[in-house]
Amino acid sequence: MAETISMPKLGFDMAEGLLVRWVKQVGENINKGDVLAEIETDKATVEVESSASGVILQLVVDQGTMVPVNAPIAIVGAAGEKVEAAAAPAKVEVQKPADEKPAPQTAPTAVPVQQAAAPTDGAPVKASPLAKKVAKDNNVNLASVQGTGPGGRVVRKDVEATLAGGGQPSKVEGQKSPVSVSPVIVSHDDKVIPTTKLRQAIGRRLVESKATIPHFYVTHEFKMDALMDMRKQVNAYLPDNEKVSVNDFILKGVALSLRQFPNLNATLKGTDVIQFGHVNVGVAVTIPGGLMTVVVKDTDQKTLRQISGEVKAMAGRARDGKVKPEDVDGSTFSTSNLGMYDVEEFIAIVNPPEAGILAISSAREVAVAENGVIKAGWRMKATISVDHRVSDGAEAAQFMQALAGFLENPVRMLV
Repeated sequence: MAETISMPKLGFDMAEGLLVRWVKQVGENINKGDVLAEIETDKATVEVESSASGVILQLVVDQGTMVPVNAPIAIVGAAGEKVEAAAAPAKVEVQKPADEKPAPQTAPTAVPVQQAAAPTDGAPVKASPLAKKVAKDNNVNLASVQGTGPGGRVVRKDVEATLAGGGQPSKVEGQKSPVSVSPVIVSHDDKVIPTTKLRQAIGRRLVESKATIPHFYVTHEFKMDALMDMRKQVNAYLPDNEKVSVNDFILKGVALSLRQFPNLNATLKGTDVIQFGHVNVGVAVTIPGGLMTVVVKDTDQKTLRQISGEVKAMAGRARDGKVKPEDVDGSTFSTSNLGMYDVEEFIAIVNPPEAGILAISSAREVAVAENGVIKAGWRMKATISVDHRVSDGAEAAQFMQALAGFLENPVRMLV
């Protein structure tokens, strides 16, 4: 019996998707799990897999059509099976809104600079002493230089501009070397760069988050000496493509800490706080044109190697624009790590509908005081942003202390 393939819902806020390309065509065989089409959502370009095996009997929509979630896009069945034509959703032409049309490329209006005309032959040349010296050293006729100083006075930069513009004569024997001239900065026309759907979605979501969620922030400094040492020991036994990162340890520690503080692994729905049964930690990944959050499902139940492998695979697909629906759906708490950019401290914006996000900075070797002794030590700052409607500062501070218990004693994450 023929089965209808529908536009999948990828994320709680997805209402429609753009069908970019059909991978399979009418009459071709397809197996369950094979890629049927590519769609573009606010988050990424995603490959849609077939939920049935058989022959493609009908492609309900054309490429370039914006399709509502759960609307039919294709029909799969047995070869020769007769099916009634499914009603295709109204085609929406994908075009830029009127306010996003590129501005006409007109040349910018030049701002006139008041300059005095070059003095006539025989007339005295008004010039600063330094301008006269530079001109003399480089055999420049001041009468040919236009002055930009007060009253048309020639100043040093006018002489240097003349030299840079090709007015420097050939060097004669005994003549001093010309002064070094700073490069002239040339202005360029303004560029109009249309924003991508991803950048528009990021803007929309984060404006909504800051406008509707009362954020508060708690920062903690973690001792990272033991973790850095353990990571070195663990990686000594792993091949290069399986080595674990500091972030992998942090994700595991965050997940285990959320088990102790389920109120932060939650969402607000009306007047109710819904505490999620699973701990699915989202990881912000930088991709061309913006950010995407990939999700490690059941992070608290996975080993460091599993977490590391999943993050590497999903981040790779995200950067290639080939994420799977399950890569980006279902996060219950998010993290954003800028440690690789030598960042001391920052805050992140809560990713709705979640209640919290952790901003992770760089682990640094710094001078620390312990028991009255100054020595070198590894330290890292992280800041949690929390929805104040769901939790309070004390609970967030206790969560950060619990996280410190795992990061500062990382063996607890291995048993």
